Order: sequence, then structure tokens, then C-alpha cells
Amino acid sequence: MSVKAKYQGVLNLGEQLGIKDGNVTEDGGVLKIKGEAKTPYEKDLMWDKIKELGGENASDIQANITVSDSSVYHRHVVKGGESLSKIAKHYYGDAMKYKQIFAANTNILSNPDVIHPDQELVIPNP
Repeated sequence: MSVKAKYQGVLNLGEQLGIKDGNVTEDGGVLKIKGEAKTPYEKDLMWDKIKELGGENASDIQANITVSDSSVYHRHVVKGGESLSKIAKHYYGDAMKYKQIFAANTNILSNPDVIHPDQELVIPNP
């Protein structure tokens, strides 16, 4: 299996996320990936996929993934049935961190129990 085939899932994820300025080369059995994610969350998703496919200390891949907007962790568009606690659980692994999300969005939210589909929420850096 070629190293590119091994990490195809990373390349697919990069396309799904719309990683900008993507560049992929293979040199001496090492896959070199370069690109710019929109947010730190998307960068983390890329690294999680790299670790999933190659292990914690993979020697057959080098990635240089930068971030265009590091002022927030992510920008989340609310879907039907979501709550701030569910969103906090997704991004932070802790539903009680909904308070940080609410505090970062008081410009559009007046009650942490009321959010609406299609609202774009700032997810603050953890």
C-alpha cells in the first residue's frame, strides 16, 4: 500500500473541510501535506485523522496545517434539535461548558435555553 493510499482518509477530510492552499507530495515514502484550515477545530480534526491512520508518532507523514482564524475555536451553525450543552459536549467533551459558548454569543443570544437553527455561534477557544 502506498503512503498516499494509507492517508487517503486525511486527504478526503481536507477536501470536505475545504482546506485552502492544499499541497500534497510524496518524497521517499513520506507523505507531505500542507494547507490552511479555517479554524483550530478543523486543524484538530485533520490531526486526529492523521493519528487515527498513522498512530501517535507516524514517521511516514509530515503535515504543516495552518489556521486562518485563530480568534475562535470554531464557528458552528446550529441544527434543529441542538442545545448549547449538546454543542459544548461535541466541541469540549463537557456539556457544562455551554456557559462559555453562551458568554461568547450574547450579541445574538439572550437566553442559553433558546437557540435557533441556522444561527452561527462562536465556539471560543478552550
